[in-house]
Amino acid sequence: MAFITPDLTAAAVALSALAIVSLVALRGWRDWIQLKREELNAGHGAVATHEPGVPHAGSRIEIADLKERLRKLEAIAAGVDL
Repeated sequence: MAFITPDLTAAAVALSALAIVSLVALRGWRDWIQLKREELNAGHGAVATHEPGVPHAGSRIEIADLKERLRKLEAIAAGVDL
């Protein structure tokens, strides 16, 4: 190995840079996943600004849907044609 060509040097530098960027991105990904796990374990997501006694908007929609289905079932049981 008498000499190293400029092409080989450029390829080695590019490969090293790619490896460093990949490792940094992997570290960031792992930290982000850990943050999300901690948020889930704490019992709230990223947008948890509601008070403890107030249900989420999704819960209110589900409750309204269940009430509507219950009204329909009661109407069917009473023999009312919808």
